[in-house]
Amino acid sequence: MSPIWLLVFATFVPAAVLACLVLFPVRRWAERLGLLDRPGHRKVHTVPTPLGGGIGIWFAVVGTFGLGTAIVWACLQWPSLAAYLPPSVVDSLDGVWSRSGELWGVLFAGTVLAVLGLVDDRRGLSAWFRLAVQAGVAAAVVFGLGYSLTAFIPIPWLTKLLSVIWIVALINSFNMLDNMDALSGGVAAIVAGMLGIVMLLTPDPDSGQPQLLVAGLLFVVSGALVGFLWHNRPPAKIFMGDSGSYLVGFLVAVATLLATYAGYQESSRPHAVLAPLCVMAVPLYDMSTVLWIRIREGRSPFEGDKSHFSHRLVDLGLSKIQAVLTIHLLTLTCGLAAILLAFVTPAGSLLLVGIVLCMLTLIVILESTGWRKNDL
Repeated sequence: MSPIWLLVFATFVPAAVLACLVLFPVRRWAERLGLLDRPGHRKVHTVPTPLGGGIGIWFAVVGTFGLGTAIVWACLQWPSLAAYLPPSVVDSLDGVWSRSGELWGVLFAGTVLAVLGLVDDRRGLSAWFRLAVQAGVAAAVVFGLGYSLTAFIPIPWLTKLLSVIWIVALINSFNMLDNMDALSGGVAAIVAGMLGIVMLLTPDPDSGQPQLLVAGLLFVVSGALVGFLWHNRPPAKIFMGDSGSYLVGFLVAVATLLATYAGYQESSRPHAVLAPLCVMAVPLYDMSTVLWIRIREGRSPFEGDKSHFSHRLVDLGLSKIQAVLTIHLLTLTCGLAAILLAFVTPAGSLLLVGIVLCMLTLIVILESTGWRKNDL
């Protein structure tokens, strides 16, 4: 088995299995834990449904990395164990171990956000408090661990500020997308998987090797989400909740900051930095249009409603399942464009970005038809 396939198997599969298994008892105990989402006027489900999906996702992510860290430590302590691994993996053990503290710092920050979401699921928290904590955690990661967007802007404080905004935006984009069965979880699984492939195809400028650590993080997240989707497929037996969407959005955002795009600055393909924007086009479109609709109507941007992209597709005549599958397909198409960015010239990148923009424009045209009908 090649090192890349071994990486995919060792990250995606354990996370998927752990999430799937852990969520069975979580479903059983959710009501006693106060994690139950009851039907309401702005919700599409009709029966009380557990909200503890984030617990399973967190356990799968932390459990997989805990097991992986233990294996790396054991192989370094007892070299005879490393003999069972491919030579290329053995050569990477020291590098992986040297960054394990950094990785667990990220997981700790993600845990803080998961706990924040869990408290919000149980008791409800003000929007401003949630945003303040999200921004604080994002700032701690950006300024404390030194992660930052590669935006080719020679102003460090501006790129760091944009990095904090990027993390908070992705956290809330997945949170706002969590409004139908298998929607946010499916989109996030596709996004993480596509970005993971991009990392395997994008060599690190220093070593010339695929960015295995970032790819591993993304495949773990994708695997945990696939395990969660076993329980979240229509009709959902459990929802992701704020705890899950906060954690997933944060980890995807941090992975895009961990990724090395700076190497393209000296190559012929600096446009590869647009890959995260392409693969995240649909969640960002949903968040942007929902906020615009609420502000245009004079309502609070934090007020929940049925103005999301999925709801608008249903208003156009699609069933809930068709709306979810449509958004999944759009996300997958944008993800494929992101993968291709690493192989095309700057002129070719304009075509790929143009395709993504044309798809979003087509959506706007279709939706505007529905808006006109509603105004009649």
